[in-house]
Amino acid sequence: MRLFAALMPPQQAVDELRRAVEPLRDDRLRWTGEAGWHFTLAFMGEVRDELLPDLHARLARAAHRTESFSLRIHGSGHFGDRALWVGAAGGLDPMRMLAERADAAARRAGVPMEHHRRYTPHLTLARSRGGADMHPYVEALADFEGTPWRAGELSLVRSNLPAGGVPGEQPRYEVVEAWPLAA
Repeated sequence: MRLFAALMPPQQAVDELRRAVEPLRDDRLRWTGEAGWHFTLAFMGEVRDELLPDLHARLARAAHRTESFSLRIHGSGHFGDRALWVGAAGGLDPMRMLAERADAAARRAGVPMEHHRRYTPHLTLARSRGGADMHPYVEALADFEGTPWRAGELSLVRSNLPAGGVPGEQPRYEVVEAWPLAA
């Protein structure tokens, strides 16, 4: 299974973001569908079935050791000329801690993780097919300020990649399991 740990924004946050993004959509970028809007905490890639019980147990512990926190979608940015994203504000320290704990849980469960790097809280909105000037989009979303919400659950998400390479088809995301954060 192709898996990652994530925070899923509530529907109200998704609705607010949709209203901000709709006027920007054009064919220069490949826009992520709303079902794909999430804050990835730890990308695990392909995980062997025999690792899943230990991974689940370790992610549950990571969630229970992290207190819920306030979060909101805030501002925007880009990764080079390839990806447009919106950021987060509020409980960034606990969010980073949860990302570290999810990463450590995966490693301890035997999942080979990529090289460790500082966590950048972001929700990917669009990707470029061959490089694009992201500045107009970043500027249009720079002042975006979503309503605060309570991040209260760590989700393990399965990414189902499109079969057959159909142009424009996007991965489907399925929450495999979710664990509440500490109250």
